[in-house]
Amino acid sequence: MKLTGAIDFKPKIAKSLRTYNASRFRADAIAGIVVGIVALPLAIAFGIASGVSPTIGLITAIIGGFLVSALGGCSVQIGGPTGAFIVIVYNIIATYGLEGLAIATFMAGLILVLMGLFKLGTVIKFIPYPIVIGFTAGIAVTIFSTQMNDFFGLGLTGLPSEFLPKWGAYFQNIGNIDLPTLAIGVAALAIMIVTPKISKKLPGALIAIILTTLALWILGMVTDAFDGVATIGSRFGEMSTDIPAPHGFTLDMATINMLLPSAFTIAVLGAIESLLSATVADGVTGSRTNSNTELIGQGVANIVVPLFGGIPVTGAIARTMTNITNGGRTPVAGIIHAAVLLLIFLFLMPLINMIPMACLASVLIMVAYNMSGWRTIAHILKAPKSDISVLLVTFVLTVIFDLTIAIEIGLLLAVVLFLRRVMQNTEIKVYSEQLDVAEGTDSDNHEVLDVAKGVSIYEIDGPFFFGIATKFDELMRTNLSEKPIVRIIRMRKVSFIDATGLHNLEILVSSSEQEGIEVVLSGVHDNVRATLEHAGFDKLLPADRICDHITKAVAMANSIVASKK
Repeated sequence: MKLTGAIDFKPKIAKSLRTYNASRFRADAIAGIVVGIVALPLAIAFGIASGVSPTIGLITAIIGGFLVSALGGCSVQIGGPTGAFIVIVYNIIATYGLEGLAIATFMAGLILVLMGLFKLGTVIKFIPYPIVIGFTAGIAVTIFSTQMNDFFGLGLTGLPSEFLPKWGAYFQNIGNIDLPTLAIGVAALAIMIVTPKISKKLPGALIAIILTTLALWILGMVTDAFDGVATIGSRFGEMSTDIPAPHGFTLDMATINMLLPSAFTIAVLGAIESLLSATVADGVTGSRTNSNTELIGQGVANIVVPLFGGIPVTGAIARTMTNITNGGRTPVAGIIHAAVLLLIFLFLMPLINMIPMACLASVLIMVAYNMSGWRTIAHILKAPKSDISVLLVTFVLTVIFDLTIAIEIGLLLAVVLFLRRVMQNTEIKVYSEQLDVAEGTDSDNHEVLDVAKGVSIYEIDGPFFFGIATKFDELMRTNLSEKPIVRIIRMRKVSFIDATGLHNLEILVSSSEQEGIEVVLSGVHDNVRATLEHAGFDKLLPADRICDHITKAVAMANSIVASKK
């Protein structure tokens, strides 16, 4: 992994503004206003569910959304707080406090910037799909479980953060359900379910918030039965409409070591979600996201946002798709979305204080349902058992234990299964007496070489990395029916060789020399030859024994056999 060549940082807004015009601005303005309205309840709900105030949720959406659009590599990406971060943010706050969250988010931003600088944007896209689905579904279940207290009006405080103890507390207090609160929650949920059936362009969450808030205000004047329904104002008090001044935090090695796993989880999760959102957007719009620029833009947003007390930021698929369907095609729409949220923050906060907490719980329940991807899970359950096992392990670890552990174990399991598949699909062929040069290729020139008795040819079909190196070593040890005079290692299909493969090859040459067996390499690619030379392999094997074609290697081997006989 090297930082070579020019830095791949080309924000899409620079290219978009070169050909910008009034008609494009009108389309972006409409999309930005709609997305801003849609993002409002989500920003508030995600902030509260993450363990911070609704003000922090809005500030995150404003600052983070602006920076993601201004510096990102996707034309239509909408950034802000998302449901994926709720679990990890809540746990960090519970363990390390708000300053710990700020430090972890800041460190995650630095990691994302480094990912972009080292051009890892394309690599992140290849994280196995079962892992993404597994922890997304796990996050959905966890979000759902965190909303039961407000949805049913149980009034519980000090709830355990762990999944099973939390549900134990719910069942122990099932008799404390507040029916007026539950009625508000059910009504909001019903509105969000019905609204898309009327029109898919209507923001169901916003309509649910407006109608339930209005209903609660009217009912409050008619009867005192709904006085106990919690609202944002009753839970958090009157919220300030001032943007917090930027503030720093103390960094030392002990803090960095303590929060690095959480920062890594935020960075990986943010990278996956933002690039997944960008990939979906590209498929709809036909545009092409610069993945490395997108990671740098996301990183800068996560570096700046915690300075204002915000929570982690990433690309949001639902808001991005809302932007696209309403005509947004440049980052200007995302910037307008941030401006709309800023105006709401400055002038409408007194109205936001009246929103029922049960309604926000319903919004998050719908978010959890949409995140769950149960149809996708049902489809993956028909896939190979290895994919199912990765999905289930990641899901269970996310729900029962911790998202950090889930991502680490899920990635490790996926890597192990990938290596197993590669080893199963990589062949090591053994030839003697005759060899067809064109075998395994599309060539019609079938030149058959006569191989002298005493010459064994081993062909490695694939990269010579540590898993295959071990397999090759085992084959060499078991194939000892007759001691050869010359061993030809055919490497035409070896695209690269790692340290373990190089080490095994060195051992093979040394042990063969001790046994009086000559070794000849054939079809060595230039990059593999360079690796061998850099490692000093020429001290073990003369340069003339490293041939560029099998014809030369067989001729040399036959000559060696003839001279020894």
